[in-house]
Amino acid sequence: MNYKIPLLVLLLALPISVRAGMTIEQLIEQARLVESESPVSEAERWRNASKIVVWDRGIDIGDLAEDVEIVLVGSPEEALQHVVDADAIVGYCSREIVEAAPLLVWVQIYWAGVERCLEVEQIASGEVVLSNMQKMSSPAIAEHAIAMALSLSRKLPSYARAMEDRNWLSWGGDLATEMRPIAGRTLLVVGLGGIGSEVARLGDALGMRVVGTRNSSRTGPDYVDYVGLSDELHELAADADIIVNALPLTAATTGLLDAEFFDATKSGAIFVNVGRGATVVTSDLMAALDSGQISGAGLDVTEPEPLPQDHALWDYDNVVVTPHVAGAGGENERHRLLLLENLRRYIGGERLLNVVDPQKGY
Repeated sequence: MNYKIPLLVLLLALPISVRAGMTIEQLIEQARLVESESPVSEAERWRNASKIVVWDRGIDIGDLAEDVEIVLVGSPEEALQHVVDADAIVGYCSREIVEAAPLLVWVQIYWAGVERCLEVEQIASGEVVLSNMQKMSSPAIAEHAIAMALSLSRKLPSYARAMEDRNWLSWGGDLATEMRPIAGRTLLVVGLGGIGSEVARLGDALGMRVVGTRNSSRTGPDYVDYVGLSDELHELAADADIIVNALPLTAATTGLLDAEFFDATKSGAIFVNVGRGATVVTSDLMAALDSGQISGAGLDVTEPEPLPQDHALWDYDNVVVTPHVAGAGGENERHRLLLLENLRRYIGGERLLNVVDPQKGY
């Protein structure tokens, strides 16, 4: 069967931010951003916005309000010099900085993972409101995950190594006979959040049957054939040709993908991790690679991280490792729009976007 995808279909599959300039209204709709249940003005410490300390990462925030002081800083040490009378901080959530800000109401971070922020008591208790950049890098991370799956399916890492030796591997070699198309195969997305939903959308556009798991409900996008709850993970893994892990790191997900999980997977499946390294038991993944239960792995995140130079994972011919860079490139506008909108909403005492639930951990 010939699986040709028309150019128009590919263009329509691209996120709105790639097709054209995006407004905040479009971003909210496209990324399915959710408002907090209550306005920030109802926070216990709220006394109107007065001073906001911002880690300067080159985002032009302009003049937000005449009566609000915006202090741009370039390091945690510089931030510490200004947070004592700040009611909001953008870009930092360390214990040292939060505890040095007794008037703090709100923290906005530039990334999605919040596990380190939740180690701070004021944030974990909900005393300080935390919002993140969840879903902002989802299109880029999803492309990275699919790129890894495609490269492993087409044996590109092995061909890249053959190039170093100027070795022309003939059609009849083992690599060519082991190649498989991904169209018509089953993709399991573990964690149908922002990243997982984007992975699923791209998988569907490439002709895959897409299934997924989520913790909260069985509802999912139309392009997902079946949504299972977390207790169906092993059952769904048994039929999946490609598995993409997009789980956040929480108490429930730490070490979730272990020997029992890999034993339950379909023999020869490809495994890709763009979630968090500590959701996977690395030694169990390596054992599955050694046995052939997992035929190849694409890892943008690892445990430990950074991956030490002497770690055995570097030596696998069927493993692609990238240094936690899946979110890089092309998403600056999405981050800028969300940051500016949340700053506007905070100054106005309105409902914020992407507020983290400390109990859930995301």
